[in-house]
Amino acid sequence: MTKAGMDDRELQLKIDAYSDMLFKLSFLRLQNLQDAEDVVQEVFYQYVKKRPVFQSLEHEKAWFLKVALNGCRKVWRSAWRRHRDIWQDGEGEAPDTAGREADSDVCGREPEESVLRREENWRLLQAVLALPEKYRDVIHLFYYEELSVKEIARATGRGESTVTSQLARGRKLLRKSLKEGYDFG
Repeated sequence: MTKAGMDDRELQLKIDAYSDMLFKLSFLRLQNLQDAEDVVQEVFYQYVKKRPVFQSLEHEKAWFLKVALNGCRKVWRSAWRRHRDIWQDGEGEAPDTAGREADSDVCGREPEESVLRREENWRLLQAVLALPEKYRDVIHLFYYEELSVKEIARATGRGESTVTSQLARGRKLLRKSLKEGYDFG
């Protein structure tokens, strides 16, 4: 048992279920690996400390997302964060996905196709990172975490109509950004 009386196995189940999603969201928000890892650690600390009771799986997921978003805001407001360059020392590079790409090569994909796919994924990630924060969040939660508009609204504290319009505007900005990247004439 942990200090808060929570079963270690229960905590590990939550970590297994949510840590990857929380890390991706935090990294997308903060664009820094160490800060994203710190936020995820803080989320699970808060979970152990507060021992919330959830009404449903949707409520549980929304709680974890909300705590992670609040943790990201806290990092952004910190004096240290405001006075340093987030791209220095390569900290703004994407997490290593080479292992996942290498696995796909074993399944018969040509190496050139794998390289092109990786480049396209990098361009897409850069386009998403360039979006204003309010659009970046909803795009990530909708497409990468596959949350519904209702779930995103609950997790972010925004109205469903606001989430819907932010998704539409975010998609429009992405289309424009990606089209510009491929316009050569």
